[in-house]
Amino acid sequence: MRKLLLLAFALLPVLAFAQGFQVNLEGQKQIGMGHTGTGVVQDGASVFFNPGAVVMLPGNYIQAGISPLVFKSVFNPNGTSAQYHTTNKVATPFSVYAAVGPKSSWWKLGLAVYTPFGGLTDWGHDWAGRYSLESLNLKAFYFQPTLSVKLANNLSIGAGFVYNRSTVDLTQAIPISNQNGQDGQAEIKGSGNGYGWNAGIYYKPSEMFTVGLSYRSKINTTIKKGDAIFTVPASLQSSFPQPNTFSSSLPLPATASIGFGIYPNKKLMLAFDVNYVNWSVYKQLAFNYATNTAQLQDTYSQRNYKNAVSLRAGAQYKANNKFDIRAGGGYASTAVRDGYVTPEAPDANRIFLTTGLGYHATRHIDIDFSFEYEHLMSRTQTNTQSQLSGTFKTDVYIPGISLAYHW
Repeated sequence: MRKLLLLAFALLPVLAFAQGFQVNLEGQKQIGMGHTGTGVVQDGASVFFNPGAVVMLPGNYIQAGISPLVFKSVFNPNGTSAQYHTTNKVATPFSVYAAVGPKSSWWKLGLAVYTPFGGLTDWGHDWAGRYSLESLNLKAFYFQPTLSVKLANNLSIGAGFVYNRSTVDLTQAIPISNQNGQDGQAEIKGSGNGYGWNAGIYYKPSEMFTVGLSYRSKINTTIKKGDAIFTVPASLQSSFPQPNTFSSSLPLPATASIGFGIYPNKKLMLAFDVNYVNWSVYKQLAFNYATNTAQLQDTYSQRNYKNAVSLRAGAQYKANNKFDIRAGGGYASTAVRDGYVTPEAPDANRIFLTTGLGYHATRHIDIDFSFEYEHLMSRTQTNTQSQLSGTFKTDVYIPGISLAYHW
């Protein structure tokens, strides 16, 4: 019992880091084009994709978007025909951008609020992995002020400060039963913050080609005095002291991106992005509890993640003065090594397909729609710590809409 309980708390850091919770939903135009945006200029979402490109926007932008996310995963334990499914809950990643400055000036200011990490997963109380996870509600909010400066008519740079505020609420069963045969339960609740920066360069050597580089730094998110809540039989309450708190530091990795834009004619735009994510900084995590007992000790958990790459491509076609049609897709490699896959984020190499439609409602108002489908490759694993063994199959469905006002 003690081993399983300590293991349960050690699993919490996975929530912030697994590729499955790096939602990458920071702009509807960009989603529709396969998440490309580093090397092209489209709207206020450039504050996120490439701060260096913001000053190249033809006007000022205020916009907001939301991308409801449905995460569907099924688990088949090894040696059985049983299948356990996540319930149909909807997470709501969003983004808000402002990019303003004097028209045709050498500078422009940007502000972004977005949710690059998040998840809403519920496996229920009776599935085979309930001692690893029952439910999860994760939200990460990033606030990013940005300055973009034009060095020449075809060259610009930009940089931004990032403040991160995250919350998490996780429940899981404890392998001890009350007089009615019900499992005990642990709930982990906490919030934390961290600081980082990003920067970008945008270059337009010709009317038919553009290129961009961007970098987002690692952010250490520190959780202090998170709540650890236990529901156990009265005879064991002294082993699970209440109230109790925990602290931890979670490293969110740096990301380097390069992107290209190609313009065969005035109606067609092609875009390509490559992202390199330094997941290898996530080697281990420590949890320090304010009150320890023989059954509840501080935990130190190995993760040994590896760096990951995503390849993205997309296109936009201007059908007429009112409508833009978009499509794209790509491939992302997993950062989770064999033996470390968990039900919080049953990660695997994945492919994704996207589509989108832009509607120019008026001279100053754009409405953009997007849809994304992600398919994670089937992955059969035995977790080295929990010994949960079986096959995960996961698909993700993400519609989205945004409204932009520009002048």
